[in-house]
Amino acid sequence: MNKNYLPKAIRHSLTIGWLYPDLMSTYGDRGNIIVLQKRCEWRNIEVKILHLNPGFDHKLLATCNMLFMGGAQDKQQQIVAQDLKKEKVETLKKMVDDGVPGLYICGAYQLLGKYYKEADGTKILGLGIFDLYTENPGENHPRLIGNIIAELAGSTWQVADGKKTTSYAPQATRHIVGFENHGGRTYLGKNVKPFAKVIKGFGNNGEDGTEGAIYKNAIGTYLHGPILPKNPEIADYLIKKALEVKYKDEIGLEDLDDSLEQKAKEIIEKRYNVKV
Repeated sequence: MNKNYLPKAIRHSLTIGWLYPDLMSTYGDRGNIIVLQKRCEWRNIEVKILHLNPGFDHKLLATCNMLFMGGAQDKQQQIVAQDLKKEKVETLKKMVDDGVPGLYICGAYQLLGKYYKEADGTKILGLGIFDLYTENPGENHPRLIGNIIAELAGSTWQVADGKKTTSYAPQATRHIVGFENHGGRTYLGKNVKPFAKVIKGFGNNGEDGTEGAIYKNAIGTYLHGPILPKNPEIADYLIKKALEVKYKDEIGLEDLDDSLEQKAKEIIEKRYNVKV
């Protein structure tokens, strides 16, 4: 990232809601907030981070232009599920349906689905925002752990080809990289699209080749690492969509120098014999 990039005038502002930072932030997921904040600041987009811990007012949630929630263990997910009741869930569902962008990692991704079935058969009801469910097959089945490389799925993720840039900065590639560590297997329904197609690694369930899910402008993924420092084009997608939903206009982002991030990604791709 180019820390010397400082545009002159503040033209836009964003409020990012960080859902349950004290409970849902394993494997360095807080790094995603740092990336979003910095990439806004380097473009002179004024940014405010709201820490939404248990007991927060749903009216405060409604003031956010982008949402983020990281991963956690089952116990923390249960606490969050208990706190996300009534007005909070209704507000969150409406925001997602209205196109407010968000990034939901691992446990947060599972929570947005219909349910999570534990190894003993206990079923934890999810928020039902994503058409998917997750099941943990138990100790006889290994956790899905390791580096992952995936190809962004669908026309939503078109890359600049010298003629037109749909979603990303010109430096972007179609591949994303990260690290996954989950026991649950997630299965997508008909009303949600996969975020990416697995090239190396396991993805949602280690069976169907899908990774994550995307619904409207909300992204669910198993990629830790965290995902945004390794894939800054995803951060730019979220920022761009947040600005466009807030200001109801198409908004272009100034390019940043992501050459170091792209080189790091290429090293991972070459290590696993994936063509750049």
